[in-house]
Order: sequence, then structure tokens, then C-alpha cells
Amino acid sequence: MNFADHPRKFYSRKGSHLPFFGFLCFCYALLFSLMGANFSSTFTDPNACSLVGSLCLQTSSPPATKPSLGDLPEGCVALVLEYLNPQEICKLAKLNRAFRGASWADFVWESKLPVNYEDLIERVLGDDLRDKLCKRDIYTRLCRANAFDDGTKKAWLDKRTRGVCLSIASKGLAITGIDDRRYWNYIPTEESRFNSVAYLQQIWWFEVDGQFEFPFPAGTYSLFFRLQLGRAGKRFGRRICNTEHVHGWEIKPVQFQIWTSDGQHASSQCFLDDPGKWNLYHAGDFVVDGANASTKLKFSMKQIDCTHTKGGLCLDSVLVYPCKLREGLLHF
Repeated sequence: MNFADHPRKFYSRKGSHLPFFGFLCFCYALLFSLMGANFSSTFTDPNACSLVGSLCLQTSSPPATKPSLGDLPEGCVALVLEYLNPQEICKLAKLNRAFRGASWADFVWESKLPVNYEDLIERVLGDDLRDKLCKRDIYTRLCRANAFDDGTKKAWLDKRTRGVCLSIASKGLAITGIDDRRYWNYIPTEESRFNSVAYLQQIWWFEVDGQFEFPFPAGTYSLFFRLQLGRAGKRFGRRICNTEHVHGWEIKPVQFQIWTSDGQHASSQCFLDDPGKWNLYHAGDFVVDGANASTKLKFSMKQIDCTHTKGGLCLDSVLVYPCKLREGLLHF
């Protein structure tokens, strides 16, 4: 197969995904392919002198410049960059001008974005930015933790998987008794990406609800509650956790549920434990088939057995992640 004529077909054949070193080898193969016609014509031209004569002629002429990666056409480079990951693209952009120009090609970065990236821009960044940013800048912006809905939510793109992740602050949830400081209050902390958590001192009826609508790309997602038993703080520069108010969670399990607008339902239950450490409690999974522009989701966490009180709990946020990131997330 001719590299110069069909670089996309060669590189994208089934099962082909060359690593960084393999990419460089491919570039050199493409470079020699592009220059091969001129090289071979020296020895195959029927009108040329004898082989010896042509060799003598070459020795008396200035030596030809050796081919380099800088001789590759920018368009060919861009076709190959399309199949590399963003980190490799940024490294190769430092090689020369052709690679730097190819690294800004819109189709290269569009291949790294979710199919519905325009809906994500409108929901997270605002519709006015859609036509002002190139695809590389859109990718860069979406990979940040972008706050929206008055700062109660943050969304970002996972660089490895192109999956969309979402976090909802405790202030974006409906918490029973949150307005009564005898039960709940918000405390500042550096241990939350929202810089504050809701702290429960004591209550009989424990219930937290939430709902939102978001343009998730097609895939399977998991929903978690990020909780901690005990109130974290610092003393003499060291982290400590006050567990004075922790009680009642070992008597009955906490119930978690999620519902989607297309009729999906999932539930789970577990006892809260491990004081002094942030834990992710899995509420359930849901599937987005891509047929709808947005998914409406409702979720809840409750322990409403009023035969006993419970307290000493920090509620940070609700997290929604692609299921394929779940294993790594559990070590978060």
C-alpha cells in the first residue's frame, strides 16, 4: 500500500493504533514514500547514461539534502495526529512548524470530543462561545471543571476516555431540615471542590433529594454520593476529624435510588461506616442511548426510620461518572 496516496487508510486499518514511537516510524516511512519517485528515477531512467556514468555524475554534484520530518506535508501530519491521544499531539507539536500547524486542525480535535459536544457547550459554557472557539480550544475548555447553574454544578471531560463527568454541590440538593441550624449547617472546607459541605449534627428524618437535566453523551453512567462520617478540621496544621456527633448509622441502612425520564430505576442500600474518611456510595447506574438531546434524572438518599436519631455526617456532593471510570473513582 502506498503511504503517500493513502495515509488515512493505512493508519486507520482495523486494529491499528500505533504508540508514540510507532508514529514517528510511520512519519519517516511516509516521508521516504513521498520522495521515493525522485530517488528511484535516478537509476531507472532509460535515457540516462550507464549506471557507472550516473554514479560518477552524482559524485560530482552537490550531495542531496537528507529528508526530515519537516518535509512532511501539514495535511498528512494532521491525518495521522487524528489517531493519537491529546498528550501525544501536544508533544509532537513541538517538533517543527508543520507539526505545530497540523496540531491545530479542527478535525483532529473534533475526533477527541463527544458526538454531542455542541449541546455540552451550550449547557456548560454558554451558546455564545460555540462559534468563537476553535475545536482545540473547545476541547481544552471542556476538560476543565466548568461551574454552571449558579456554581452548584461542575462538569468536565475525562481526557482518557472522552467521558463526561458531573458533580453537584450539597447546595444544589434538596435537604430536609437544611434551613434549621439545629440540624444542618454549611461549613467551609478545602476538601470539597465546591469549598463547602453540608454538616448534619442530629436529625430524625434524614432525606436528601435532587434532580437535573443534562445532555449526557450515549453510554452507561454511575451515580454516587460523596459522604464522610465526622467533621474534618485542622489542628497545628494537621488534619483531624471530630466524630463526637456520629451516631445512628449502624442501626438501619441508608436507601439510595435513582430514576430517569425514560423509565429507568435503580436502588441500593448500605450502612454508613469508616469515620474520618470520604467515601463514595453507589446509588445506581443508568443508560443514555443518545436518542434524546438531554436526560432528566432524579435521585434520593434517605433513612427515615424515626425510632432513632442519626448525626455527625458531612455531605459533599453527588457525582455522575461513566461506568468505565468507576473502578478508578472508588479510590478517589
